[in-house]
Amino acid sequence: MLVLRLLNVVAPAYFLCISLVTFVLQIFVFIPSMFRDPSTTPLFSPALLHGALFLFLSANALGNYVLVIQSSPEDLGKDLNLGKGAEVADWLDGSRSPGSALPSTHFCRLCARVTQRHDHHCFFTGNCIGSRNMRNFIMFCLYTSLACLDSLVAGMAYISATLSMSFADPLAFLTLLPHSISQFFSGALLSSEMFVILMLYLWLGIGLACAGFCCHQLLLILRGQTRYQVRKGMVVRARPWRENLQEVFGKKWLLGLLIPVQNVESSYRRQKEK
Repeated sequence: MLVLRLLNVVAPAYFLCISLVTFVLQIFVFIPSMFRDPSTTPLFSPALLHGALFLFLSANALGNYVLVIQSSPEDLGKDLNLGKGAEVADWLDGSRSPGSALPSTHFCRLCARVTQRHDHHCFFTGNCIGSRNMRNFIMFCLYTSLACLDSLVAGMAYISATLSMSFADPLAFLTLLPHSISQFFSGALLSSEMFVILMLYLWLGIGLACAGFCCHQLLLILRGQTRYQVRKGMVVRARPWRENLQEVFGKKWLLGLLIPVQNVESSYRRQKEK
């Protein structure tokens, strides 16, 4: 448990550090290298368009990241009379009050609260993912993946121009790291260039991981399931996939796709207000 709590603190700091390094490299290294003569650069030049695209992706990724943290899943345990001395975990297991547990609820020991439609605990946000912040979490994964892949392309263009090498051969990227390490220790490669090369592989790994996680999460949403339900083997009521999507993304899904907006309220809160 101590290791998990430590990871819950280190992982968000690691993500913010990688985001800051990516932003600095893009704005102060990659994009300026695309300008040959700034005085004669047209308004819609590839460099300016790339800069605008990167800022759009970064703003959406960081905006949804903040909303995932702010839109924490509500603590259902506060509204329940668990009895004096009762543990929330025991209540959910049914040992204290059989039949009183709400469906799709889970007690997270790291967050110390009961959440509805619990999916998983995300260490990179230090928060549980549930009904209130699922859409923001998926948008965060999507735009993080796109921002990393965009940085990968810009970094490859920068390395190609700096080292006068071509990536036309698919094997060139696979052999870039071992070849660069040998050149770095022989003194033929600068430390700044080696750092950019290492970041290329980091962006590729993060981008593919976020893209795969986003696709897997969307597949579960289409089925009306959460990762917690799949892990516990819980049976869910079959519903049309459109209803499952609307429950997570809401009717104004297009707005949430373009700009970071807060997720819809959970179905538990709507039922409680009625």
